[in-house]
Amino acid sequence: MAAAVTVLKAHLAINVRNIEHSIEFYRKMFGIEPSKVRRGYAKFDVQTPPLNFTLNEVPFTDSGALSHLGIQVASTVDVLAMRQKWADVGLYTRDEMHTDCCYATQDKTWVRDPDGNEWEVFVVLVDNLPEKQTQETAACCAPGCCTSAQEHSNV
Repeated sequence: MAAAVTVLKAHLAINVRNIEHSIEFYRKMFGIEPSKVRRGYAKFDVQTPPLNFTLNEVPFTDSGALSHLGIQVASTVDVLAMRQKWADVGLYTRDEMHTDCCYATQDKTWVRDPDGNEWEVFVVLVDNLPEKQTQETAACCAPGCCTSAQEHSNV
């Protein structure tokens, strides 16, 4: 029998073109200072949600295989509170309210980091929707693929 494993938090490392620009963005997005900064590297020790999030400065020209990143919250009130928090620190947000995405009806708001990585904060309102017959080839769950009854952006 295998010993029990104590998991502390998930780890996510992303490549960035400019460490300073990315640190500034993620300071605003997470609302915390990085716990470690070195040449070409930064670490954010996020408590909510528990996440060891690191930035690695690497030269690249195209976007990678990453689709998008997200934080699931408990309610639409939480989505709107996060949108306001981001807007208050100068981040551009884009809302998709009552949208069908990832086979669920969701309310969400998005921000984009300096390298084009999109983050969503979302709540699932109705889950496990059936597949829709469509002519489009866009993958479900990719930014911009979802159908929305209401979109809102702030500047």
